[in-house]
Amino acid sequence: MEPTLQFIRKIHSTLTTLEECPLQGNENAPEAVITIFPEFFEGVQHITEGSEIILLTWLHLADRTTLKCYPRNNRESPFVGVFSTRSPDRPNPIGIHPVKVLSISDTGSIKVSGLEVINQTPLIDIKPVWK
Repeated sequence: MEPTLQFIRKIHSTLTTLEECPLQGNENAPEAVITIFPEFFEGVQHITEGSEIILLTWLHLADRTTLKCYPRNNRESPFVGVFSTRSPDRPNPIGIHPVKVLSISDTGSIKVSGLEVINQTPLIDIKPVWK
């Protein structure tokens, strides 16, 4: 079986370049909006305002050849294996983003708290935060 991904939508953000992106969502990342493709709308019907969710994204501009990097782009840190960091540059550039749902519309538009990805980043999946 050949693995495939099916994007459920793209992120709508005011961030337009990688240089604008904070390293983490809690570092002044702007609010963002997700509008789910109609064929997946049923899947978001029980997400509610105020709930915490995890967004999985495909960091489409990442360097997929990176195996070592400087943590948090700090060149004074040791050069380490990418799998010990949160770097977006990695063989499979899957982003994980805990966010809070600020509002949700009847048409599948979900506004979320600080999200550190650029506009048009593909959304792979949404998971609930379990406490």
